[in-house]
Amino acid sequence: RHVLAGRGGQNAIIYDSSITGHKSTLTYTELQQQTAKFAGMLADLGVVKGDRVIIYMPMIPQAVVAMLGCARLGAIHSVVFGGFAAAELAKRIDDCTPKVMISASCGHEPGRIVEYKPLLDGAIETASHKPDHCVIVQRDALAADLVAGRDLEWNAALDAATELPPIPVKATDPLYILYTSGTTGFPKGAQLTHRGSVANILNLVAMNMASAMAEQKAIAAGDVPAPTGEPKAPLPPCFMAPTPLFHVTACNCILHAATASGAKVVLMYKWDPGRALELIEREQVTSFSGVPTMSREMLLHPDWDKRDTSSVQGMGGGGAALQPDLVHKIAGALKGGQPSTGYGMTETHGIITANAARLFIAKPESCGPLVPTLEGKLVDEDGNDLPAGPNTVGVLCVRGSIVIKGYLNRPEATADSIRDGWLNTGDIARIDEDGFVYIVDRAKDMVIRGGENVYCSEVETVIYNHDAIAEACVFGIPEERLGEEVAAVIVLRPGRSLTEKELQEFLSGTIAKHKIPTKIWFRDEPIPRNASGKFLKRELKKELTGE
Repeated sequence: RHVLAGRGGQNAIIYDSSITGHKSTLTYTELQQQTAKFAGMLADLGVVKGDRVIIYMPMIPQAVVAMLGCARLGAIHSVVFGGFAAAELAKRIDDCTPKVMISASCGHEPGRIVEYKPLLDGAIETASHKPDHCVIVQRDALAADLVAGRDLEWNAALDAATELPPIPVKATDPLYILYTSGTTGFPKGAQLTHRGSVANILNLVAMNMASAMAEQKAIAAGDVPAPTGEPKAPLPPCFMAPTPLFHVTACNCILHAATASGAKVVLMYKWDPGRALELIEREQVTSFSGVPTMSREMLLHPDWDKRDTSSVQGMGGGGAALQPDLVHKIAGALKGGQPSTGYGMTETHGIITANAARLFIAKPESCGPLVPTLEGKLVDEDGNDLPAGPNTVGVLCVRGSIVIKGYLNRPEATADSIRDGWLNTGDIARIDEDGFVYIVDRAKDMVIRGGENVYCSEVETVIYNHDAIAEACVFGIPEERLGEEVAAVIVLRPGRSLTEKELQEFLSGTIAKHKIPTKIWFRDEPIPRNASGKFLKRELKKELTGE
């Protein structure tokens, strides 16, 4: 659409790696051509509408091409964090049963290269399901060995393909699958649809319009002074994507929203507040949406006052609550912008509520009102509806077009989470007289570490694989920069010994790095439990940390 409108030369994707120093750009014409070629390549490999494709890649432009190319063909893609341990990737392969997998030879971490291909090969060897083909992006730092007859090199495969036109799909067809661990400790593949993803974009537009109208209304009423001087020409929209593409925020709230509107997206390979400020100035970023930690780190960075951030119109994001002090700090620091937040989850294709600008400053503890395509209610622990009222506290349930189709291969989990169309968010909330939602607590047993959901039962399940463990209890402890950090209390089997470092090393080959407890307590006595046998985590956490 943007190419046909004569905007093909406009930049679509800006890629910048603070680790390797590599920079690249894709215009909308180049993005369309590569996406069409990728779709044609998949078709040449036997992929048809409804088949599944796993994308196991770092945050590079080829990942965007792969995601959009799958959508063009009607294939269902699943974005998996590049560098995931082979055992975790194998679970997703068996659940998703991909016909093709897309990966890269390696990823980059500060001071080291992470070889992806051995992890991919190990996962395929472990998994019962075997993909027909793997397409590998050979990166400059490391070339991977390709398996004859199965593996193809990205550039060669795209060069040999012909451009494929878009394949029609139904609104309710799955677009992609994102895995959320869930409280059972086993990954659940949330099936996000074309309709839900489009509806999320429309919700973002509607909430931005509501915020702008509230600002104009306040000016008209004399509550705030009107802008002075000559009005400036609006800047072209530019979104920064500081979070990975396997998050619903980066996929649906940034990438999809930006490409739908013809905006520019700045991909950050690895979060670095100083580099983010440099990119904001250089690319004139208008919208920054990350986890609260990122906004706080930029505001505290010594380069904040040295860089031109006047282009930023909205700064904030989601993944965790924006603390009220941060709301006011953003409002005071931005020259022409305002703080913003969105509360949502994978199961709703993105935002459930949104709050920004004057409305957010007035109610900084609230995540905002429900988006237009949702209705909401509060229920008790047994699922019974609670009477509406500003003092009513209960579990928030929502219903509407942005609720997922369900969990792949998990009918029981789907039925447990979605009843009569109502999705149980698992979050305890209240709704005030103006319809603004306040999240009071999390009903789900999880830690939010820098915007990453870490489900305690998943980590406990893996810890129990160590034969020295008698009891394991995982929970979150406060951490200034990340919000929360993962911690564990361990009881060993009689006569066994184990150190914190040894347990962390054991876990490092099985679960992602951010899920590994950074603080581990060992105790001789059994972990305290309630009458039903569940660990008393809140009491244990208070005993150990005073929180």
